[in-house]
Amino acid sequence: MSNLVTIAAGPFVFRGRFEDDLAPATCAAFRALLPYEERVIHVRWSGEGVWIPMGDQAFDLPWENNTSYPAPGQFIFYPKGVSETEILLAYGGVQFASKAGQLSGNHFLTIIEGQENLAALGKMTLWEGAQPIRFSLA
Repeated sequence: MSNLVTIAAGPFVFRGRFEDDLAPATCAAFRALLPYEERVIHVRWSGEGVWIPMGDQAFDLPWENNTSYPAPGQFIFYPKGVSETEILLAYGGVQFASKAGQLSGNHFLTIIEGQENLAALGKMTLWEGAQPIRFSLA
């Protein structure tokens, strides 16, 4: 089972690594969705990040490797609770939050190649709108 993921977002391609040792249930749940295509939009409350809103789609996941402060290149998965289900990618400073207040999400995937394009993706999403994103096993 590969723990590497190719992430095509806007005009950029990144390589990511599942954090299987730290978030096994979250990694397994997301791996089951692959290949996964959606759009990222700029975050509303959290700072320098982009996110994939997943609405009412609920996942029965434990808290594992959870954080409110993902570092640039870290994806966190929020499996529904006081806010909607979502996946967030930090490209700069982030304090994960919603209109309900500070949240915590499971850090399950980390970009290991292409980090130099994270800020460009974030700024493109902020100023030009939603960008396509596709996750597939590498």
